[in-house]
Amino acid sequence: MKVYAAIAKALKDNGVTTMFGVIGDGNLYMVDSYVREQGGTYVAAANEAGATVMALGYAVASDEVGVASVTHGPGVTNSLTGLVEGVKGRVPMLLVCGDTAVADRDSPQTVSQRDLIVATGAGFEQLRSPRTLSQDLANALRRAMVERRPIALNMPVEFQWLDVDYEPILVRLPERRALTPESTDLDNAVGIIAAAKRPIVLAGRGAASPAARAALVRLAARTDALLATTLKAKDLFAGEDFNLGVFGTLSTPVAVDAIMESDCVIAFGASLNQFTSSNGTFLKGKRVVQCNAELDDVARNLSPDASLIGDAALMADTMVHWLDEAEIAASGFRNDDLRRRLADYSPAAEINDRSTETTIDVRTAIAYFDKIVPAERILVTDAGRFVSAPWKMIGVTDPTAFLFTINFGCVGLGMAYAIGASYAHPGRPVLLVIGDGGLMLGGLAEFNTAVRHNVDLIVLVCNDGSYGAEYVQWKDKGMDPSLSLFDWPEFAPVADSLGGRGVAVSTVRDLEAAAKAIATRDRPLLVDIKLDPDNMPDRTG
Repeated sequence: MKVYAAIAKALKDNGVTTMFGVIGDGNLYMVDSYVREQGGTYVAAANEAGATVMALGYAVASDEVGVASVTHGPGVTNSLTGLVEGVKGRVPMLLVCGDTAVADRDSPQTVSQRDLIVATGAGFEQLRSPRTLSQDLANALRRAMVERRPIALNMPVEFQWLDVDYEPILVRLPERRALTPESTDLDNAVGIIAAAKRPIVLAGRGAASPAARAALVRLAARTDALLATTLKAKDLFAGEDFNLGVFGTLSTPVAVDAIMESDCVIAFGASLNQFTSSNGTFLKGKRVVQCNAELDDVARNLSPDASLIGDAALMADTMVHWLDEAEIAASGFRNDDLRRRLADYSPAAEINDRSTETTIDVRTAIAYFDKIVPAERILVTDAGRFVSAPWKMIGVTDPTAFLFTINFGCVGLGMAYAIGASYAHPGRPVLLVIGDGGLMLGGLAEFNTAVRHNVDLIVLVCNDGSYGAEYVQWKDKGMDPSLSLFDWPEFAPVADSLGGRGVAVSTVRDLEAAAKAIATRDRPLLVDIKLDPDNMPDRTG
């Protein structure tokens, strides 16, 4: 077998069913073999940056390793932002990249790929020889899983047509459901919970499995604790009584009152970063118990009063067991008045509509689309001033259906994330909320990728004709914001020209036409929502 074919077979043998990429000299034969000989699904992106981020989206939505392939030189450099995003988001991903021949000193695409990749925080594995091919690829996949970050497998182009006796090496990791059966830390944690009068059970993305959800609901019911999540675990407890929703800077007024009143937070699978803690305010004066599956996830952002390493479901049930053994009474924090206030609250009640004859309030539009887009949607949000509206107002069926795309604070990654997520959940529509700047910076070319691959994609473009964060800074200082304003093309006809469908929403009256377009969609749909840069939520409340 040729080396390029052996790499393709090794990927398929290790369960890689979908690959995103851009072909070039360094990877075209491998990708061809992966598709034609191994029957793999290949998604051809418009740009290597998009391909890399598509693999991240697939990984986040599927809870598997995402795989992308690019060629050498500029193919690798175009991938670097996506690698940083994956590192900061702790996303397991494999980048299979070609490399120029060592002997070819004059190749214009020669660059120190190891240095570039390692500088992003990603890992690097060298394909050392045809003989070590299976082991090198297995090491890269294993590291991606264990280290929860992107790992690049570097393929020298001169190996491609050499012969190799292929023998598969399969990556099999043991089930990791650790439990601390007894320890001083566990005793301290149970003691803190037993003494709490107003506890909250907080779940992060690391505790978003069905088993963890059920166990945390049991613990909260046993202790009369309220339920809450981090943003990345959005809607995990939807439908439960005493669900506060997101705990942190996005908390509702009812949730803020309850959080400030609480005296104990029992956190599972959460990093407790500055956004969740509201810059420390929401945890000040409270006893904190933190339980995470990995040691390096504990005490990264604060020093908890008790810290535990273990599976969220097992640890929560263990806590309930010892509370029952000690015959500890429930806290009594839950009451009918709080249940009623939580049930009666609606984000739409906060809308102070600022729609005009030529623009629509972003919150009014988002609340409307929350109702009409199919409930089984996957929600992907790009970065921008608009983003608090979909985070607060658009629900999902479970946290795996919500993709957070700004671990690196980068605008423009949402479109590629959305395409990747669609392959993790075939048959489910993907709803992407993106700004006009993000669409032009990184999304427009990949919209055509969605068209070419017939992705069921609905794109809501929050279009205020500006780079909003920069616009606000200049306005707040009484300066001319014109450098942040853009005379973009009309996005609806552009979407049409790229093979999709586009509609524009300038007023509340246009929403019905957008709803009809969503109901009858047969290709990627783009909805251009016209906004006023001076009437965005960060300026009008």
